[in-house]
Amino acid sequence: MEPVTLRTARLELSIPTEADIDAIFEACQDAGIQRYTTVPSPYERRHAEEFIPIAAAHWADDVEQTWAVREGDTVAGMVGLYRMGKGAAELGYWMSPASRGRGLLTEAAQAVVDWAFADEGLALVRIEWRAVVGNIPSARVGRALGFRYEGLLRQALLSPTGRDDGWVAGLLRDDDRTPQPWPVLPD
Repeated sequence: MEPVTLRTARLELSIPTEADIDAIFEACQDAGIQRYTTVPSPYERRHAEEFIPIAAAHWADDVEQTWAVREGDTVAGMVGLYRMGKGAAELGYWMSPASRGRGLLTEAAQAVVDWAFADEGLALVRIEWRAVVGNIPSARVGRALGFRYEGLLRQALLSPTGRDDGWVAGLLRDDDRTPQPWPVLPD
């Protein structure tokens, strides 16, 4: 598949490029990104350099779609669809520390979810969200997008630091996307 560019009121989502290496490397020094995502830890510059052609290859092979979230000239984060297959995918994301707290991640992820469910996009039936237990900011984004909390996956999430318990939520194409209560989040 050719990379698709998505636009929102404040953001452009497009394939990561070599020009993004410095921003990706800097953002991935954040302890939270290293703790709660699958990026290598410690995160070295070579990891950012290697990520760019891998992301392009995954687009070309219809394996994954990863977008750099751009606010003007700033790479604010990454969002993507992973574990593709049989009408389903998993939504994953991270946001740089300097870009947090302004709703950018929810805005970007909403654009990806809308495209993924659209007939002109991937026409998915289900999108899954997973996060390491304790990743409250990620859970707040998932809930805001309308995902329904589905439970706890014991020792199911593998990262460079080992295995973690994970929260899982799902969103179906025809779900009402009004945020629902999640037992792991305060109201």
